[in-house]
Amino acid sequence: MFLSPYFKTESKLKRAREAMADSMDEDMPEEALPLRQDLTCPVCQGIFQDPVLLPCSHSFCRECHQKSFQVNKKCPVCRTECEEGQGISNRALSSACESFLKQANWASVRKPPPGEDTCNLHLKPLELYCEKDEEPLCVDCVTLHSTHTLWPLSEGAPMCKKELGFKVQIFEKKIETYKKTTRKLSNAMEYVKYQAGQAEKQVKAEFERLRMALITEEALRLKALAAEEEQKIGAIQDLIDSTNNDIAAMKKLSDTLKKEMGNEDLPLLRNFQKVKREAKWTRGDPYLPEDSLLNMGKHVGALSFKIWKNMQAHVKYNPVVLDPNTASPWLSLNADLSTVKESAERLTAPDNPDRFDPCVFVLGAEGYTSGKHRWDVVVGDNPRWIVGVCKESVPRKKKFTVSTSRGVWSIGLSKGVYTVSTPERTELQLQQRPERIRIKLNLDKGEVSFWDGGTAKHLVTLTHKFDERMYPIFGPGLYSTPTILAPGKIAVHTS
Repeated sequence: MFLSPYFKTESKLKRAREAMADSMDEDMPEEALPLRQDLTCPVCQGIFQDPVLLPCSHSFCRECHQKSFQVNKKCPVCRTECEEGQGISNRALSSACESFLKQANWASVRKPPPGEDTCNLHLKPLELYCEKDEEPLCVDCVTLHSTHTLWPLSEGAPMCKKELGFKVQIFEKKIETYKKTTRKLSNAMEYVKYQAGQAEKQVKAEFERLRMALITEEALRLKALAAEEEQKIGAIQDLIDSTNNDIAAMKKLSDTLKKEMGNEDLPLLRNFQKVKREAKWTRGDPYLPEDSLLNMGKHVGALSFKIWKNMQAHVKYNPVVLDPNTASPWLSLNADLSTVKESAERLTAPDNPDRFDPCVFVLGAEGYTSGKHRWDVVVGDNPRWIVGVCKESVPRKKKFTVSTSRGVWSIGLSKGVYTVSTPERTELQLQQRPERIRIKLNLDKGEVSFWDGGTAKHLVTLTHKFDERMYPIFGPGLYSTPTILAPGKIAVHTS
């Protein structure tokens, strides 16, 4: 047993026990003392009341046995393990106790009702604190905690206050973090509103051009846009409300802990387990989930083709449109998501998980897992650019070298040199400078090839067994000349 500082006063406690026993025996005839000892409960030191017999042959008051069993499922005398319900009524012993009390008129040895500052099990003053079980004890509880570290109340209370103080600090730090997250969520909600406004303008512009023939389709698409806006804003608002509720809950917990820390030592220790148990925080930290922003490609990407397939002269079709939720804050996209160029200043956009930052890239709105796909990119006379495909898992929040080993299959131009994104950055020799790059992706064959879109001349083909969703990737460079996704040809067949 660990000798805690309290047990420097062991002799004093022993003398106190002996004095209490002597006071109980003063009023009893000397010849009755041996019998009284035989009829005394070893736990409460009083005459047995409704005694129960354990399998180990030791008897205790029923109430003493129940309270002892709550602390330790062992016999308090011999420490033999026992299960709940094994104690049986000891009727013979009960009758003997009743007879003894009648003859000796010794009712005064029955246990007085426990007080607030006394042990419920032994009816002794609570003078110790068990560090392992985190509860106050009396001197007779020592045998039940023989392997535990025990402290005087005056030393146990500061230990508990210190632990609760740490929890207060944790909650206060979490509250500040949650407040910052709430501000980010609020900004994201405003950005969703901005996106909705931009999308609404584009939708209305397209429908104005085709209004007479497509009035019904316009209403349906605006309804779909409004529904998603409401859904996204509602989801973020729910996150904000939940976060605010968490903040209020943590403030309440923190205030409760501070209040408990201001209590006297004994009330603090008596409530310490309950307070500590209730002060746990199991909910995860709030964050802006994926897919929290509007799916702009769904509403405005290749919109005219989707809403009016029968009027080829009035429809522009882009096989690939850009996803603004992935665009670097240094890139600016046009309304129909077919053009990207450098922004004069860093744009205000939510730091959602899909967005590239600090790398200056943007992805296509749609990813592919199978089939053949083709699109043209007009790079013009830009002195620096990268076009190709990448895995969905490509890093978004850190700088990385564009390479097939990093999940990017592309070609690019930088400092007058054309390169292929192999691990060795293979240089590509070209006879003339292409202004239009054509990308052909054949996922079934595991090929991505690059062509001069103006002359239809093959430039290079890269092969790989693509094992996840692939996205078009564009790195337009920080130049004012836009990179344009060229519209595709449309063929409409009716029967």
